[in-house]
Amino acid sequence: MSNQKQQKPTLTGQRFKTRKRDEKERFDPTQFQESVVQGLNQTGTDLEAVAKFLDFSGAKLDYRRYAETLFDILVAGGMLAPGGALSDDMTRTNFCLFTAPEDVKTMRAYAQVFNKLIRRYKYLEKGFEEEIKKLLLFLNGFSESERNKLAMLTGILLANGNLSASILSSLFNDNLVKEGLSPAFAVKLFKSWISERDINSVAASLRKVGMDNRLIELFPLNKRSYDHFSKYFTDAGLKELSDFARNQQSLGARKELQKELQEQMSQGVSFKEIIAYGKEEIKKSSISEQMMIGIVWTSVMSLVEWNKKEELVTEQAIKQLKQHSPLLKAFTTQDLSELTLLLRVQDYCYDNIHFMKAFQKIVLLLYKVEVVSEEAILKWYTEAHLAKGKSVFLEQMKKFVEWLKNAEEGEYHVLLRSCIDVS
Repeated sequence: MSNQKQQKPTLTGQRFKTRKRDEKERFDPTQFQESVVQGLNQTGTDLEAVAKFLDFSGAKLDYRRYAETLFDILVAGGMLAPGGALSDDMTRTNFCLFTAPEDVKTMRAYAQVFNKLIRRYKYLEKGFEEEIKKLLLFLNGFSESERNKLAMLTGILLANGNLSASILSSLFNDNLVKEGLSPAFAVKLFKSWISERDINSVAASLRKVGMDNRLIELFPLNKRSYDHFSKYFTDAGLKELSDFARNQQSLGARKELQKELQEQMSQGVSFKEIIAYGKEEIKKSSISEQMMIGIVWTSVMSLVEWNKKEELVTEQAIKQLKQHSPLLKAFTTQDLSELTLLLRVQDYCYDNIHFMKAFQKIVLLLYKVEVVSEEAILKWYTEAHLAKGKSVFLEQMKKFVEWLKNAEEGEYHVLLRSCIDVS
């Protein structure tokens, strides 16, 4: 063996320098802020010029990286520290939302600035929503005038579709709620929003993101009631918002009632007990019999997994409704309740395509078991039917209605038996 020491292998090769574009750039908004502030100081209060400046500057400034800084400057004049105060060591501008006149015309003009900016640079959409959420959390750090301007602007942006109503979740922050800032801000915001659109548009936007049932969270727990909500917003001149919240409360109560009725039916609770429970709810919740028959109908029809074949689904429906006819009869003691039930049947058969041909037989069953009367059927047929499936359902009922009008009592029962076997 050789005593010569074995040489260790060495790595050889060329060392590459990191390319400049691959180096991670340090986050430093100082220069970005100075450029934006300088541009805003030059354009001043001319918001058309501001919009043009922002459009042009997006080609050379990194809006994507410094989106939060950009929006802070446009709203408050400079970068915001946590809590909403302006950072002391940064350049500021006096030409921003918070220093603008507090009027609707100016707020609409600022809304257009943001609208044009976001339409030009679509990638700013998400960052803008996050900015608004942050600003709402900072309300305590702003003056009353600044909060008012922000509320008016936010309402206009919501009306224009530039923001999702999900941003309102920031107003449910415990500290804002406790200090009473949330409802006060909401008053200004909703007045602005409704004045640009209407309550129906506002309601649709709230429902879309599940905010329709959460507005009551604007108040602390000891004031979190619909009576307090209604009085507060009615006194503030927003009765339409109060009415909307009341309707949502009623809708929630109806859903809970329907759920309870379905559970009782599926558990085999006696009809006598279910009827007693329903009658008690009518008294306790101040709901009408017409509303109750709608709930009972929906509960009965929700118990079954329906067949997809038309001929079989009709048999299923007749069997189900005949079995539960005592419940339907108990809540159709008024003429209007009978008509309400017929309208619910029409609506259901139209919305569920497999039931289109079952409508006539369902109505005849309800007549046979004395849930609906001859008068109710005739009123529905001649004047009170819905537009949904009108021609189809009227044609189905035409022959029976003619017999009701013209035949002797014994004759139309013969027709009834020929139309449907309910024995």
